[in-house]
Amino acid sequence: MRYLTVYYALSSPTTTAQLCTKSLKSSRFLKVFYECTKAALDAGCNFLDNAEVYADGAAEVSMGKVLKRLNVDRSELVISTKLFWGGKGVNQRGLSRKHIIEGLNKSLKRLDLEYVDLLFCHRPDNDTPIEEIVRAMNHVIDQGKVFYWGTSEWAADQLVEANGVADRLGLIGMYIYN
Repeated sequence: MRYLTVYYALSSPTTTAQLCTKSLKSSRFLKVFYECTKAALDAGCNFLDNAEVYADGAAEVSMGKVLKRLNVDRSELVISTKLFWGGKGVNQRGLSRKHIIEGLNKSLKRLDLEYVDLLFCHRPDNDTPIEEIVRAMNHVIDQGKVFYWGTSEWAADQLVEANGVADRLGLIGMYIYN
């Protein structure tokens, strides 16, 4: 699998977030993003990574617009997104069942997709029981909105616990660790 990761870097995190949000909404940025994505796909890239937090959701909107314009066969792509920081409200962040379901629905709407191939838990959530996270990830898989789930920056003991919960309950365990 070949993948494309687009990074934005400036000296100040606040400036970076503001610039990215404004840039991702500009037609000039969309043109460049379109050209980069097309070049990556033409070179054999098929994995496109996103997150609800990237530019406060504007990155997912841009990706959705570019994919629609490129008119690529969806079955040829592997598209992921990540959940954890969906907003400032208490229910808009973390990995509660509520946020996994609602956050994914918002991401799919921004991406203009019916499903993502991979859904990552962007960070561990020590306030949500791992069993709740495993069950919620299986719920969105059962709905056909996600094919596989994984984690990012989880500790080894959390990975073991989550896969143990999945095994014990006869559910789908993590497919990928990042």
